[in-house]
Amino acid sequence: MIGVLVVDDDFMVARIHRGFVERLPGFRVLGEARTAAEALRSVEAQQPDLVLLDIYLPDRSGLDVLREVRASSSAAPDVIVLTAARDVETVRAAMHGGVAGYLVKPFTFATLADRLTRYAEGRRSLAHTGELQQSDVDRAFETVRRSGPAQLPKGLSPTTCALVVHALRTAGGDLSAVETAERVGISRVSARRYLEHLAGSGQATQRPRYGSAGRPEHRYAWARSSD
Repeated sequence: MIGVLVVDDDFMVARIHRGFVERLPGFRVLGEARTAAEALRSVEAQQPDLVLLDIYLPDRSGLDVLREVRASSSAAPDVIVLTAARDVETVRAAMHGGVAGYLVKPFTFATLADRLTRYAEGRRSLAHTGELQQSDVDRAFETVRRSGPAQLPKGLSPTTCALVVHALRTAGGDLSAVETAERVGISRVSARRYLEHLAGSGQATQRPRYGSAGRPEHRYAWARSSD
């Protein structure tokens, strides 16, 4: 069983995430923490295998918790971030801190279940004793760290792609490249490249909107089947 600590300052959100985890075979919730200080004490006392960590905590940033947890010992737990924070600096800091995943709220049970299943598969890949073959190492890294079903084309950033995905998923409708660029903070040309990639890989839908004159404007929406 993989022992999990849920860290979120919102009581109801923590309970929802706890319920998600408890629906998955092979996982067991060891406890919940509301603050950074409580999270660090719980990690030391309960020795979880995995921490589901929010960034916005009332006393300190979840990034501080991540740094201290990862530096605590060689047996430090793995961390998957579950947060509303979607700015590039936070995502990069989490990636540099060695997180096993980063999910932007709100997300569905299916999305979290997919990440946790991949995480469990990665742990199993490294459960053997003795030396590993290169194929075993490659499989473990691919299982845990892949960000989606399709590899990004050259020149596209996983961090920015995650922000574009979040913009589509929370839009409440479809978006143009211009609207996406404004939400994410990138250029229209860059937004269109990410949107076309997502549409081409089946993660988003694309449809033209015809105006009174000129070329049609392409509109993009998150494909619900991708959740």
